[in-house]
Amino acid sequence: MDIKAQYEDLLPEIKQLVGDVIDSGRFILGPNVRALEVEVAASVGYGHAVAVANGTDALELGLQALGIGPGDEVVTTAYTFFATAEAIARRGATPVFADIDPVSLCLDPDAAEAAITERTRAVMPVHIFGQTADLRAFRELADRHGIALIEDAAQAFGATFEGYRAGSYGDVATFSFFPTKNFPAMGDAGMAIASSEEIAEKVRLLRFHGSRDKRVFEQIGVNSRLDEMQAVILRRFLPEVDGWNERRMAAAARYRELGLGEHVSLPEVAPGRSHIYHLYVVRTPAREQLQRRLKEAGVASAVYYGQPHHLQPVFRQLGYREGSLPVTEAASREGLALPMFPTLVEEQQREVVNAVRGAASAAA
Repeated sequence: MDIKAQYEDLLPEIKQLVGDVIDSGRFILGPNVRALEVEVAASVGYGHAVAVANGTDALELGLQALGIGPGDEVVTTAYTFFATAEAIARRGATPVFADIDPVSLCLDPDAAEAAITERTRAVMPVHIFGQTADLRAFRELADRHGIALIEDAAQAFGATFEGYRAGSYGDVATFSFFPTKNFPAMGDAGMAIASSEEIAEKVRLLRFHGSRDKRVFEQIGVNSRLDEMQAVILRRFLPEVDGWNERRMAAAARYRELGLGEHVSLPEVAPGRSHIYHLYVVRTPAREQLQRRLKEAGVASAVYYGQPHHLQPVFRQLGYREGSLPVTEAASREGLALPMFPTLVEEQQREVVNAVRGAASAAA
């Protein structure tokens, strides 16, 4: 990733905006945070937005606002960043891992439904790599079983499902604005989108030590307040995100046109969805060989989620074994992220494709 290139032209303006915050003396939960919440909710087209310190806190506070805790189960995917399962476990609840769809690599609705028990309180699909899960199916599943739907949309700001933006189906949806995300801050930042003002108010209370005024404390909360500097940066970047996403999509189309798919399996887009390619993850059974050859050619790559959560030591007590989630495990063995960022140009992509072609030829 070249995270700086996409906003390099905006840096003089960003520095001025940050300077204005410094001059104001308002640094936490000030006017820029409030404005950002309104603007993000308007961009998503749904719900009530509450800014928090990071995406992990958004998940945990969303779970807490929904009343999920010890003795409860949340069905989710094992093929994602650890924060998804971690947030569930930190609430004292149990993550229940179900397999993923082989096309989108998101949580499979049928597998998720099969994992529901009398203790299930929520289902939490993750919009992995920039493509949404089957949100209609999950909304219907949640309503049918009387459980909550939580969208982990950390990697998919601006992606759509049947024309609706990621974050617009859940009882709670969460975003991370980590600097490598497609909608980045310049530090940690996160957001929860609540379907109702009641849920949003609970998150607001919890992010500020369970208090409305620093004097009366109604619940045990946390300190998860977004600062004004990150908020003003995010406000400036928000109008750019759709354009950045379009450039990511154009780069993905260019990889296909340049013949990358002749050597590795390319990411697929499920019907009715857009894919904004937060990460561009190809698949090959010869991943280690390919990654080694790419490194020799000076092309960066990265393995994401090479050990899925159900096989992580911390969740050993849950009883999953190798082979429990075959589609998840295959994706974990085969996935490799190649260069993807809005300023990626055709010359750079040709270099990537040629390196992949060379690695394939050497392995033949």
